[in-house]
Amino acid sequence: MKGTFPVTKFRKLETPFYYYDVNVLRETLSCINKEAGKYNNFCVHYAIKANANHKILTIIRESGLGADCVSGGEIRAAIKAGFPANKIVYAGVGKTDREINLGLDYDIFCFNVESVPELEIINELAAAKGKTARVAFRINPNVGAHTHANITTGLAENKFGISMEDMDKVIDMAETLAHVKFVGLHFHIGSQILDMGDFVALCNRINELQEKLYARQIIVEHINVGGGLGIDYTHPNRQAIPNFAEYFATYHKHLKLRPQQTLHFELGRAVVGQCGSLISKVIYIKQGTNKQFAILDAGMTDLIRPALYQAYHKIENITSEEPIETYDVVGPICESSDVFGKAIDLNKAHRGDLFALRSAGAYGEIMASAYNCRALPEGYTSEELA
Repeated sequence: MKGTFPVTKFRKLETPFYYYDVNVLRETLSCINKEAGKYNNFCVHYAIKANANHKILTIIRESGLGADCVSGGEIRAAIKAGFPANKIVYAGVGKTDREINLGLDYDIFCFNVESVPELEIINELAAAKGKTARVAFRINPNVGAHTHANITTGLAENKFGISMEDMDKVIDMAETLAHVKFVGLHFHIGSQILDMGDFVALCNRINELQEKLYARQIIVEHINVGGGLGIDYTHPNRQAIPNFAEYFATYHKHLKLRPQQTLHFELGRAVVGQCGSLISKVIYIKQGTNKQFAILDAGMTDLIRPALYQAYHKIENITSEEPIETYDVVGPICESSDVFGKAIDLNKAHRGDLFALRSAGAYGEIMASAYNCRALPEGYTSEELA
């Protein structure tokens, strides 16, 4: 079943562009609030790195979610969209002095610290401003996730976080620094995770670490388990909203929280992934020796995930109901990796047809580049085109 798109409105726009169905986004946010709201100590932040379109950020902020940022630019985007500074967390393995100072100036809720040198610099910069920075330590739990190798983050071999063996030492060190306040532990094991067993494994590891701290009479105020929940790229219409009920229930059942602890989540892809599609026009139909190509005006500069992660996006010809033919769907970039899909069955395509690359709301527009001196794609919402 194809998605529903305002094709007549699309024909008046210059392609390629991103189209966001805000009804899907609002239904997703409503589901998140409903399911997380069943547990009075759950707090959800939106991971801005998935999509920083201002119109999308504004809708997410209106829903009441906080913001998870991984750069100074994302902090500015969050503030511009109206996110309260006390609901902004700042993660990232390589925070610059300028970015740390920005977070201090806005008095954000928390810095998720990834190394001892970073902790020392935050303390130094906070001292210069006469402030105290709230910090959580990102602990690398050495928990694998069933996902693409490039988007795992919780293994010992990854660049992220502080090793479990160093956790006590870093906590003790924070107690000696006058301008940081230790408030939490942060974890994140990867992205596009669909196996709840991965999150159960993370819960078990956190429980072990919490018991270790509890033996020292340390109860951490905030536990942050990151995000990672995936979406159904194969069936975007059938499963437009991820199973948030199962996701939050998994943590409620398996993570042993103390009554005074707050559990934080940093969901990105699961929030915005299904609301967005990349809309592109067919430039040429090219007959090869053994196959035919549908050559689009969108390329890997507009949606890099297939080239970077060998990611699948459902492709639809939204302007044809003719019989099915098979195509390799490719872009115009001078790279052999500029391929959206091979041997794709589509309604017979002609020059000028519009294709929709579905489930592109996350890591689509935000990762677009100007390679080949190409213009960045615009982003439009369904409300704008109504």
